Amino acid sequence: MTRHGKNCTAGAVYTYHEKKKDTASSGYGTQSVRLGKDAIKDFDCCCLSLQPCRDPVVTKDGYLYEKEAILQYILHQKTEIAKKMKAYEKQKKALKSEGQLESKSEERERAEKFKQRENNIVSKPINPFTSESQKGSSSASGSDTGASSSSSALPSFWIPSLTPEAKPTLLKKPSKTVLCPMSGCPLKMSDLISVRFTPLDPSLDRVALLTRQDRYVCAVTKDTLGNSVPCAVLRPSGAVVTMECVEKLIQKDMIDPVTGDELKEKDIIPLQRGGTGFAGSGVDLKAKEARPVIRLIRN
Repeated sequence: MTRHGKNCTAGAVYTYHEKKKDTASSGYGTQSVRLGKDAIKDFDCCCLSLQPCRDPVVTKDGYLYEKEAILQYILHQKTEIAKKMKAYEKQKKALKSEGQLESKSEERERAEKFKQRENNIVSKPINPFTSESQKGSSSASGSDTGASSSSSALPSFWIPSLTPEAKPTLLKKPSKTVLCPMSGCPLKMSDLISVRFTPLDPSLDRVALLTRQDRYVCAVTKDTLGNSVPCAVLRPSGAVVTMECVEKLIQKDMIDPVTGDELKEKDIIPLQRGGTGFAGSGVDLKAKEARPVIRLIRN
């Protein structure tokens, strides 16, 4: 569709481009945008700071973090959990004291009702000169007065003192487990594994290395690493190798080629990498923003 065709408003058909344009300007409806390569972090960047890692560590799920950043995150989460737990304990004590006061007031009300019932048991002499009609009229007048008194005692919603009070929301007991910011799984400091990347040119310093597009290579095959190359971290040595090297070489004897230690399946951690901008990279490259939707109700 040409540029002038997109801006055409005299057409008989409501085009897809016009629908997307109206959705974006109206503020309603969920929007989805495909991300490009510039919106995706590199495979050696921290998931929190989005910067190349100086002292990288990886979790069991394969998410890479800067050690300083993830430790600060864990400490911050622990302090937040301690604050929430303190507020929860305070609320628990307040509810307990309120419950004790309510139980005491209920006991007092029961005692008052019991006294009234005991006082009403006193027998009264019957007057033989009163007729049944007078009794009926007196009972009817009593019921009328009771109804009028009950109607006068009905609360009014518009009186501020009789309106329902807004009770504060009750806090739920917080979980003491620190969760990974990316996977949402439980995270401990002991679960972090140090990662050692093999630089492409060992003679370059860190600043010169970061300015290059291809910075690191596989520790075994010396293949260049990037977002388009699936990688894995070996737990004993922390070396980063390609998945092709794992499938063709390492999985045959299950020995770490750097340290010579025996490997298990859980010791080979696939590294979570960013996308490449192409659909064939196997990474979800869509960003969604959920917004309210207008519903049209037909009568």
